[in-house]
Amino acid sequence: MSEPSAPPRCVIADDERLMREQLRARLAEVWPELQIVGEAKNGVEAVELVQQHRPDLVFLDIRMPGLTGVEAARRIAQLQWPDDPDGEETLLPEIVFITAYDQYAVEAFEQGVVDYVLKPAERERLQVTVGRLKHRLAQRAAGGDNGAGDAAPPLQQLLHKLSAGMGQAPTYLTWIQATVGQAIQMIPVEDVLFFISDEKYTRVQTAQLEALIRKPIKELVDEVDPQLFWQIHRSTLVNVKAIAGITRDFRGRQLVGVKGANEKLEVSRSYTHLFKGM
Repeated sequence: MSEPSAPPRCVIADDERLMREQLRARLAEVWPELQIVGEAKNGVEAVELVQQHRPDLVFLDIRMPGLTGVEAARRIAQLQWPDDPDGEETLLPEIVFITAYDQYAVEAFEQGVVDYVLKPAERERLQVTVGRLKHRLAQRAAGGDNGAGDAAPPLQQLLHKLSAGMGQAPTYLTWIQATVGQAIQMIPVEDVLFFISDEKYTRVQTAQLEALIRKPIKELVDEVDPQLFWQIHRSTLVNVKAIAGITRDFRGRQLVGVKGANEKLEVSRSYTHLFKGM
């Protein structure tokens, strides 16, 4: 991510060249200091450019070839970069969807986790989006939450909802096949307290047992029900029903207490908005 004093940086993704040019021109009018570091013609290119440039924000056309904007946003939400040399976590970019229709999607965007721009991008509406983005980036630079608000749902939950609204209703895992000692065991997903990954395995923790699977968190997050499991760290998913409470350590980091488990789970800065006010 950019240093607080550096100009914000963004990537634009739209399969229509004229739409990209129009959005770039409008952004130059309402946010002249914004640096556009890359333009993509499809969702795959968008993910690659975000991985390469680590921008502060990304504008995604909701309907693109290769990957839709929603699918690209899911992949961007799972990108992992080395932390900064000073130990600070590298935050993921803010996401703005570009759409020509999809009233269902517009209603979902109003919940505040992401923003939206209607095609063609009008100056007045874009100014509202820019104001929100500046506020969120300032909060992040100050070490606060992302400004999503008390009632805003997690990003992955919103992306699942948008997929359903686009006729892509997801199905979720109900069982996990995991290794317990030398045996393979089927574990009901609803019994899992949390999933936590290291470099090779993901630990599946229930109140009764600990098991291992090879599936990484970045795949699990798209396969479990986002209303049941919240991602609180790039390596951790927690069962919402198992959350016992939230505390802070001496460094100010949020820690999730889990019913039926002794350990505390760290909440990374990208997900502190989930527990705003707690």
